[in-house]
Amino acid sequence: MKDATGQSVDAERPYLLLLLGALGLFGCVSMIAGTIAAQIVVPGHDWIADTISDLGAGEWEIIMDVALYGFAAGLFATALAAAHAHLGGIGWSVGVVSLALLAALVVVVGARNEYGDGDSEGVVIHIYLVYGLGVLFLAAPLSMAAGFGRDHPKVRVALIALAIAWAVAAPLFLMAPTSIDGLAERGLGLIACAMVAVMSLVFWQRGQQAREGRV
Repeated sequence: MKDATGQSVDAERPYLLLLLGALGLFGCVSMIAGTIAAQIVVPGHDWIADTISDLGAGEWEIIMDVALYGFAAGLFATALAAAHAHLGGIGWSVGVVSLALLAALVVVVGARNEYGDGDSEGVVIHIYLVYGLGVLFLAAPLSMAAGFGRDHPKVRVALIALAIAWAVAAPLFLMAPTSIDGLAERGLGLIACAMVAVMSLVFWQRGQQAREGRV
């Protein structure tokens, strides 16, 4: 189907994909840079034994909160890009919704400020948010891998590998002793950022191709 100008209404919009791809990558940079900055300024923080969540409470909580909000924005931008450049069937749609829900969960994690401070008053939902993140960060890459593989076979392999790594590392994090759970959580964070970065790079590349008229 074409519009009044003769352009296909189904064509991928290059600058939209370029913007959303860039925002997805920015979200990953925000999360990694914010974590590094927070653990530098928070006194006495042990990055091996102390979790990222511990950085989100106390005097310097704003650094980790901003990092989380930036990552949430990157997740939502990736969901929007995936919805625009829809590359699959129902599985792809499940992945789009999973990415959007992940963005919402990360915002709630940052906003609740109940992590890392021993808060036990009222309704404490942090552990349920963690479970939600665990399930959705597994569902998103697995449900979208086939769609990516249609035009980007190497990306399909990468997403499946990252999903397997997540499936192995997530339970290990929950069972890890407190002496190393900070290190385990950072490993999971890098896997999550890698998932988003891989997807965002594809959408950036598709934006460039659309600008050149190759999509």
